[in-house]
Amino acid sequence: MNTFFLSRSLFLYVLFSCLACAFKLHAQSPALSFNKQGKFKIVQFTDIHFKYGNPASDIALVRINEVLEAERPDLIVITGDVVYAKPANEAFRQVLSTISKHKIPFVTTFGNHDDEFDLTRSQLYDLAREYPYCMMPDRGESSSPDYVLEVKASTGGSKAALLYCMESNTYSKVKGIKGYGWFSLDQVMWYKKQSERYTLENNGTPFPALAFFHIPLPEYATAVENQNAILRGTRMEKVCAPEMNSGMFATMREAGDVMGIFVGHDHDNDYAVMWKDILLAYGRYTGGNTEYNHLPNGARVIELKEGERNFTTWIRQKEGEVMDKYTYPVDFYKK
Repeated sequence: MNTFFLSRSLFLYVLFSCLACAFKLHAQSPALSFNKQGKFKIVQFTDIHFKYGNPASDIALVRINEVLEAERPDLIVITGDVVYAKPANEAFRQVLSTISKHKIPFVTTFGNHDDEFDLTRSQLYDLAREYPYCMMPDRGESSSPDYVLEVKASTGGSKAALLYCMESNTYSKVKGIKGYGWFSLDQVMWYKKQSERYTLENNGTPFPALAFFHIPLPEYATAVENQNAILRGTRMEKVCAPEMNSGMFATMREAGDVMGIFVGHDHDNDYAVMWKDILLAYGRYTGGNTEYNHLPNGARVIELKEGERNFTTWIRQKEGEVMDKYTYPVDFYKK
């Protein structure tokens, strides 16, 4: 009799533990899908540069709340440089708590500054995954992995769009080459394999896709130097891209799925420029006066349309002001 009840108790304990884990995973990984109107909205925050206990950072949290209340997106993507001083744990938690309370799925990529203080990239990644509505997968053995988010169709549950969230690294580790880091060959091949797999699954047609990371590709500089490239938005500083070109842009162009790339890093740029049929765009600086900035802080908004290779994007800043609203690709070709 005692053995029976012990076994039964053990069984129930395991059962409820599994159910609890399943609920937790579900709570952290809600399905992303187009709404009934066939739209999927993303808010991009970038370069929050948050300093815990510093009043100059308060405006960043105010703006985050304003934007999310106004836009009510389906997904939030943070493209790096979230924290900018010790204690990084408290700073990161304050930003993520502000975002998580809106009950909107979110992810974060990292910038070149995030792990310069008292937390490593892996510690920051694991910390983000503690929060409800975080969509970031288990990192495995990587400190900050690249991953794909699938956006489902409004009905039926089939895949309809892809979002590549990637680690653009920090600084050059090659002797004699200064400046910022670049995508490794392994990362380029990872993207290529993911894209090929999804395209094959879709009967040879690439899914509409976007890519998000922190440091702009060298093609951002090439595009703005070309007099025929159409640029919309504000450009107030040079492109701070790596000196080395990894071939990521060429690989994306060949694959044919990525329509737009969204980065941060350069605080005084919020423009979008068409280059070889891919829109190269910056987010709007979201932080307070803890780093250089000459634009009102805010966010970029991107709205995908189900079943179409186009999207509309705009900047939302203080007091609900919307500016620079454009549609890819029609607004980036000469008429």
